[in-house]
Amino acid sequence: MLKRLDHFDLHFSLGGFDFHISNIVLERFERSIPKHSHSKNSYEIHYIPFGYGKAVIGGQSYEIIPNTLFVTGPFVEHSQIPERKDPMWEYCIYLKVGRCSASSSSLEEKNLAGQFRKTGFWFGQDSQDIHTLMKQLFSELEHRYTGYSIHAEILLKQLIIKLVRNYEGKVETNSYTGAPNLIDNKYLIIEECFLYEYRTLSLDMLSARLGLGIRQTERLLKDHYGKTFLQKKTEARMSAASILLQNPDLSITKIAEDTGYSCVEHFSASFKRYYGQSATSYRKQFSSVL
Repeated sequence: MLKRLDHFDLHFSLGGFDFHISNIVLERFERSIPKHSHSKNSYEIHYIPFGYGKAVIGGQSYEIIPNTLFVTGPFVEHSQIPERKDPMWEYCIYLKVGRCSASSSSLEEKNLAGQFRKTGFWFGQDSQDIHTLMKQLFSELEHRYTGYSIHAEILLKQLIIKLVRNYEGKVETNSYTGAPNLIDNKYLIIEECFLYEYRTLSLDMLSARLGLGIRQTERLLKDHYGKTFLQKKTEARMSAASILLQNPDLSITKIAEDTGYSCVEHFSASFKRYYGQSATSYRKQFSSVL
């Protein structure tokens, strides 16, 4: 799965420098990324919200887990290898930094830009809720609401601030939002997992993403969704199947495979049990309409 946003011209000035963003990507790694480095004044920001893997940076190996953040600056060689059972997802932003003709910058801005530029490499766990910012940025660039480019540039400036705060070891307390924010994040993780990973999602994987034990995860699902993990997964698969069956070009065997069933017989039995009719008869409803 690869979502690339590159049809825009995003740039902003900060501390006497021009930050030009040429590429923003969200990718679920199905392949390894071979060793490479970037040119003078080029930086790559990597944020991993889910999944696991390994990064080799400057010849040293680093374990990647959910909420990993790392930045690779000019000439820093790096490669990435996803874990096969639970491969990492990554937001990646590529930017170049150059001198800006405008010189009216505050000392605070100059210090901020300078600290970002001089940090050629950083690796650690994000403490500034960068995941929320990345989702906002993607939403703006995908939907292109009124003023989206202005908002995107504001979010990118906030990203630089959050990166430097990570470098300094600052921890965002979220005291202004209150405790429910952490709970809401867990619901978002649950819903994204069932929406995008229903084909391969396991209870162990979901528990690891949430940072909870298996029993705690089951209790959370039951208390807040009224369903067990298996019921939620079946619901997600059947919802996807009902949409796929409306496409006459897809065989039922292919749909069974795409929804994560080991064989078409298992899929057919599950579909009939869930909807009270066979996949074939369900499909006929739409062929008659068409």
